[in-house]
Parts: sequence; C-alpha cells; structure tokens
Amino acid sequence: MAFQMQMNAQILRPELAWRPRPLSSSAMPGLRMLRSSSRRSGRIRCSNGVLPLEPQAQEKQESKRIYPFDEIELKWQKFWEENRTFRTPDEVDTSKPKFYILDMFPYPSGAGLHVGHPLGYTATDILSRFKRMRGFNVLHPMGWDAFGLPAEQYAIETGTHPKVTTMRNIERFRSQLKSLGFSYDWDREISTTEPDYYKWTQWIFLQILKKGLAYQAEVPVNWCPALGTVLANEEVVDGVSERGGYPVIRKPMRQWMLRITAYADRLLDDLDDLDWPESIKEMQRNWIGRSEGAELEFSILSEQEQEQDLKVCVFTTRPDTIFGATYLVVAPEHPLLPLLISEEQRKSVDEYCEVAARKSDLERTELQKEKTGVFSGSYAINPASGETIPIWVADYVLGSYGTGAIMAVPAHDSRDYDFAKMYKLPIIQVVRPPGQDCDDFSKPYAEDGFIVNSSNLSYGLNIDGMSSKDAAKEVINWLEKTGAGKGKVNYKLRDWLFARQRYWGEPFPVVFLNETGEMVPLCEEDLPLTLPELDEFTPTGTGEPPLAKAISWVETVDPVFGKPAKRETSTMPQWAGSCWYYLRFMDPKNASALVDKEREKYWGPVDVYVGGAEHSVLHLLYARFWHKVLYDIGVVSTKEPFQCLINQGLILGEVEYTAFKNEDGTLVSADAIGKGKEYSQEKIPPENVVKDGDSFVLRENPSIRLTARAHKMSKSRGNVVNPDDVVNEYGADSLRLYEMFMGPLRDSKTWSTGGIEGVHRFLGRVWRLIVGPPLPNGGYSEGTIATDDEPTLEQLRALHKCIQKVTEEIEGTRFNTGISAMMEFTNAAYKWKKQPKSIMKEFVLLLSPYAPHISEELWARLGHVSSLAYESFPKAKDEYLKDTSMVLPVQINGKTRGTIVVEEGCSEWDALMLASTDDKLAKFILNQNVKKTIYVPGKILNVILEQQKISPRSK
Repeated sequence: MAFQMQMNAQILRPELAWRPRPLSSSAMPGLRMLRSSSRRSGRIRCSNGVLPLEPQAQEKQESKRIYPFDEIELKWQKFWEENRTFRTPDEVDTSKPKFYILDMFPYPSGAGLHVGHPLGYTATDILSRFKRMRGFNVLHPMGWDAFGLPAEQYAIETGTHPKVTTMRNIERFRSQLKSLGFSYDWDREISTTEPDYYKWTQWIFLQILKKGLAYQAEVPVNWCPALGTVLANEEVVDGVSERGGYPVIRKPMRQWMLRITAYADRLLDDLDDLDWPESIKEMQRNWIGRSEGAELEFSILSEQEQEQDLKVCVFTTRPDTIFGATYLVVAPEHPLLPLLISEEQRKSVDEYCEVAARKSDLERTELQKEKTGVFSGSYAINPASGETIPIWVADYVLGSYGTGAIMAVPAHDSRDYDFAKMYKLPIIQVVRPPGQDCDDFSKPYAEDGFIVNSSNLSYGLNIDGMSSKDAAKEVINWLEKTGAGKGKVNYKLRDWLFARQRYWGEPFPVVFLNETGEMVPLCEEDLPLTLPELDEFTPTGTGEPPLAKAISWVETVDPVFGKPAKRETSTMPQWAGSCWYYLRFMDPKNASALVDKEREKYWGPVDVYVGGAEHSVLHLLYARFWHKVLYDIGVVSTKEPFQCLINQGLILGEVEYTAFKNEDGTLVSADAIGKGKEYSQEKIPPENVVKDGDSFVLRENPSIRLTARAHKMSKSRGNVVNPDDVVNEYGADSLRLYEMFMGPLRDSKTWSTGGIEGVHRFLGRVWRLIVGPPLPNGGYSEGTIATDDEPTLEQLRALHKCIQKVTEEIEGTRFNTGISAMMEFTNAAYKWKKQPKSIMKEFVLLLSPYAPHISEELWARLGHVSSLAYESFPKAKDEYLKDTSMVLPVQINGKTRGTIVVEEGCSEWDALMLASTDDKLAKFILNQNVKKTIYVPGKILNVILEQQKISPRSK
C-alpha cells in the first residue's frame, strides 16, 4: 500500500543530531540513530590519541579553572586526614583477601618532587583504591630511605646537621605527596634514620654475623679522598664521584663484607617463580653470572727458567681450549703481582697499575673498547702443552672476579684476540667449527666445535677430535688426576662491600677489644646503638671515618667482660635500611620484634612493587638476599619479598628545539650540517616552531630545520616541572589523570603542558555533567542536575561497557586506555536529555581511583554523606554488554544510498523511520511516494519509490 512520506524539514535541524530524536509511538525502545558522517564533533590532539569534545568547546576556550578544584581538593584532603580514611587497622579480618602494594622507598632530597616522581605513585594509588573497593584489605604505606651521602655532604658544606636537613626534606616530600591525594596509611610512616627503625637493621646484621655471613677483609675499594668515603661502583663515573665530580682511586682497605655469594644459586633459581619483567630477571641473572668451568694452576718460571713453587691460579669456563692458552693475564691488583714483576719492567708496571687504580670496574670491562696492558717480565708453563708463555698485566681482568687471573686463548675469545693482535702475541686455533677444515685467524671463534692441535702424550692428555663439551670433561678429569686443578662453579657476583666511611648511617653493633683486636658483637638487648651527636662532619683526612672524632663514643668496653674496647667507626651503606623496610610496614610499632609472625604471614609477600628500573639489580638483589637470610632463621614465611614487579617509565622534559649556526652566525638547517665543522647551538622557544611533515622548522624561516629532543628532567638542564605549580594551576586530579593518560605506564613519555589542559577540560566536563553549568556569579549550585529517572537501555549499555573496560584496564595496569573509556562514556552522556543519578553514581565510582577529589565531591552532591573509598566498585552485567546493533544497508530503487544502525529485531517500520531521519538518506525519501519496501532483517532495506523524482543534483 502506497503512502505519502510528508516530513517536516525541521527534523533535520543540525542541533538535533547531538541528541537521540524521539521516535513514533510504534518505534521499538532502544533504537539508536546514526549521526551523519558529515557532522563531526570538535577534537583536541592528545599524546594518547584524539579526545572528542562537546560542540560547545568549539565556540570559546574556557579558562583553566573550569571547576573549583582548589576548594574541593583541600576539603577532601582534610577530610581524609581527620578521619584517617586510609588507615589499615593493626588487626584486620584475615578471612578477607589482602593486597600489599608498595612504592620503592624514596630518598627525600632537598629538591622535592618533580612531575616524574608521581607517575608510579599514582599507579599504585589507583590500584590501592580499586582493591579497597573490591573488598580487599589493602596495605599501602609510605616512608623514607633517609640515610646517605647527599645529606652528609650538605652538612659538610653548610654546617647543618644531617638530621635537620633530612627532617626538613621529609616534611616537604610528605606535604607534596599529600597534596596529590595519595591514599597512603600515614600511621605506618617510617624513616630509616629513626633509632626505633635502625635498631632492627642492626639486629638483622647481628643475625647475619651469627650465621657467618658477615666478615672483614682487606679489599680494593673506590676511595674518594675529597668525600672521605668509599663509593660503590655505581657511584663512580669516568673515574670521578657521581656526586661532586671528585677524583676516585682504588686502594685496599679493611672493610665489612656480606657473603651474598653463599646465596648465589638460590638468588638465581628463585627468579623463575617471580612475576617480574623478563628483562629485569635477565639483568639479575647476568649480574650473578653463574658459570661452570675449571680452576687450574700455572707454575711460574724463575729467572733461570726453572719451575718455582710459586703458582698462578686461573679460572676458565673453557677448559677444552687449554692448549690454545698462549699467555696469562693478571689483574693490576693481583696479590702475587709484586712477585711476578722483573726489575726491568717494574717502572712500567707500577705506572700502569697507578692509572688502572683510577678506573671503575665498568670502565675497565664493558666501556673500554681498546685493551691495554704491560708485560710483567715473567713467564709461566702451560700445564697441558708444557709451553712457556708470558705473563701480562691488563686492567680488563678484575681482581674481584674469579681468581684475578686468566689464561688467554686469543683464537677463541674476542677480548684475548684484540689484546693479542695489539701486542703481537701468538694465536693458536684449537677449536674448529663444525663443517670447516681450514684455519681462519681473521676473527676469534668463541662457540663450541671439535678440538684440534690439542695433544701431549708425554703429559697423558689427548683431546683431539673430541667435541668441546666432551673435551672439557676430559680436561677436568685430567686436572684432578694430576693435581693441577679441579672443576669449579664460579660467579660474577661478588660479596657485598658493606661499609662506608661516613657519619650519616647506621652504626655497626660491634666493638673491638683494645688488647687483641678481637671483634665482639653487642647484646641484642643493648640495641639500638645510636649515632653520637657531632658538630663537624668533614673527613678526617687519614682515611678514618668522621665517627672517629667522637672519641667518648668510640672508647667503650666490651659487653661481656667489660674490657676496654673501641667501636666500629664505619657505618652501614644506604642500602641497609632499604633491604627490609617492606617488612616493617607490616608492623611498624612493634618494640619487641622486627615483625609479628602472624602479620607477616598474612601480609607477605608484597603483591605489587613499583619503581624505577635503575634499581633493577642492586637494591632488588640485596633485599632478596636479606629476605632469604630472614627466611632461613624463621623470621619470614616466604622465600621472596616481592611477587610482582612493575618498572614505570621516565617522564622526560618538554621537547627542546635546537637551531645551529655556523662560524659567522648564519643559521644552518639541521639536515645540512657537515661533519668536522664547528656549529654553535641555540634553543628555540616552542612558539617560534612549526611542524613540517615529520620535521620541525622555524616559523619565520621554514627552510631551517631544527632538531627536537626530550631530555630527562634535571636541574642542570632547567627542564624540571614542579608538581606544586601544576597542582596550583590545574589541580591534583588533573596531574594524576594526565600522567596516567600520557601512555603505557612502563614506557617513557614526554611532558606536555598542552596535554594536561586536555584532561583538565575533561574533568570540567564531568563536573558540569553532574553539577550543571556555572551560575552568573561564577559559582555553582549545590547538589546535582542528575535526575531520579530510570535509566534507558542505551544508558545502561554505555555504562556497563565503560565499567567492563575500566575494570579490565586497571587490572592490566593499562590506565591510559581506561581513561579513554571514561572519556567516551562522558561524550555519550552529554547527548542524553537526562542524566539518571543511578548511572552517574556508578560512573563517579569508576572515576574515583584516578581522580579521587572530584569524585568524592560529586559523590556527596549525589546524596551521600560518607566517603566513597570503601564503596563497592561497579561490576559489569552481561545482559548490558551484548552489542545487538548492526549496520543495515539502505537502497533507494535498488541502488545503495547509505546505511543506518538498527537494533537486532528492528521492525520494517522502524527501519524506514530511521532511514527517513538520516541526513544522507532523507533527501531521497522526503516528499516522495513510497510504493513499497523490501526488508530483509539484518540484511537490507530497499525503498521503492512510486515515481523516481530524483533531481540530478541529489545523485
């Protein structure tokens, strides 16, 4: 039956495209309209993609203070503090699941936080808030790793006591963290500098001492005369101290050592069970460096070329190559070196060793490309071949690894090959690659193969023709049978040098008897041994630590017999307090034990540990070692301290643009810079730069291409962004949200002020969606504009899809895409005629882990009198997650003219109504007589017009 489709042109008014149009009484509920593709909402560019804006944002840019964040944030921070909202009770319901999430212990520097620090803190806070709302007992504490060199150096420079500086820095850090709304349990706050804390650090040391894992030894150390202390390898860069740039030398000193090597295999094997990034686990494996091989002795020849009782012991991972050893190399600090130097070579060797003493281990091994060395003047006997080989001194061999000496096989080791080439030493091939017959000396072959040139029947050893693995076993058997060596497992891991010549650190709980020098530990009931008060912290100049100046403290008696004794004047390294702090957070006020056994059993291990990758080896390795010692003595119930590890990426400073000038000051395009020429550099302000394709050019002179690069934030570059400034201008919630929105948590990202303005506008939209537009006086009405209406099916579907996405992304720590889902929901909600309270409440709960201040305020305005911190996190319902809409092609007289979006089960009439209100299709249907329709549900709608009155312009 034909009927007239008379439609008022008003149905196509553009503004109606932003809200669902009412359908006829016969229309099915829940039908969705397809907005014309020619109508596009506004967009702003963000580092995470394109953020849709409501149409009003195209008219006039709003001020940065688009909602009263300053009032809201102070209000709720005060509320949380007064009500101790996030306090984890000492006694919890242990039938509930637990979630222990921890940030790596920060050092409270005088500079305070920069915007890179809150990245990880915000991530852990989101997870903490989420888990609380999911019914978990959450432990989310904060404290301070506050002993260390920086505070002591500041004390030396200014005369300010390190404790004063430290407390001032802690106050600043604490206030900054509180201003960002992090849900830490501040009742559990600890500092490594408090005697109540380091009492237990000293207690752990005594347990390590009892187990024979602590000892004193004369070892080569990085000694900085200017700082008056021993430095760790990572504190030395290019031969100078990282702090201050003072020269550092290697010199032997008696030091406390911890026998971490006794735990090497356990530290290695237990990595397999940890949920850590594989790259971090591999770094730990490499640092431990387990290798199997042989230890063997080379006899030293006298000047008369006779074998002596003096022997040099070497470790090798390739005993199968013993016939290819054409020289020995000993480290400059090898204890036998003075006996090996000939008079003719003494001056050269001494000079070489003096230069080597100024280099760090890293410089001598990984960073030094060109190998250097000096001949000792002595020779040894290869125990397998009987050949006389020279002994060299070279700094690419470390006294701290293996035996401090190696047998050099230049044909099958790249370092030995480079050295042999430089000093014209023999190269003998003893391993042939499978399938090759000819000798090739153009490069070393370091893989397994088949043994050649390796037979000495008079010595009873013939491994020719064997595979490398079989030959290695045969050589080890021969060494053990002849007494020339033995099989050996070795590690790159060295015992932990556990002493610093500083004042600001934990005192060692031991004394030394004046008569005998015997070491006597303090009684546990006498702990803590507190630091004495000093007014002067400068180095003594003699190598003694500053504590040696506290004579009345140093001079004491032993705790057993009362004999005269002296205290240890070195202090523990900064690493000590950070090795076990995660345990103290479980039970911070316990005066009788390090941690209560039942509390440790419930809370341990740490479920998620978040921090920078710079701590991926040493801190984590040391903490794991201490934890295993505590496990062995029954203090803890788990083998590992941190089950899951997340390394957040860096936040780099804003992109810096650089122009180049030649000698006469003329600008030169970056792509035209010639090698070997001198150019000066000039920073260009961002407002003078425009993008040209993939490059950046000067706005006034586009022919000049610039370099664009983001750098790590540092005071020296002047690119540090202070979070206080960001909070003052945009609010803490905007900072939190932006840092999560910048990109994946684990990736490095570049700071952009333009990006934070985008998320700030998003929060303003959320505010207006629930509170309404500002009043004429600039304020806002009380309460909310959300209604008590029942939500529609469309609204429920939008909400529950958002719930599902946000939940999945929080659990997967993909916070940026979770924010995107909430932005999409907000866009959809702005198109509704009404915003039901039941929908808005659920959305506010979704937003609250990310932006807690605005969420608390909106929650209150929606009718609640208590905090939302422990409200149930919304759960997505399956019935609202099914996407029953589909795209239906529409034909006019058999020719496809467009598409509409319909719901499953859509009737023929409803499909026709949707087509007639679509911007693109309406022009074909309006004012036309419809002869009939051909409708195949889910497939096609074909509208047959009675007379084809289609103007040429509409084709």
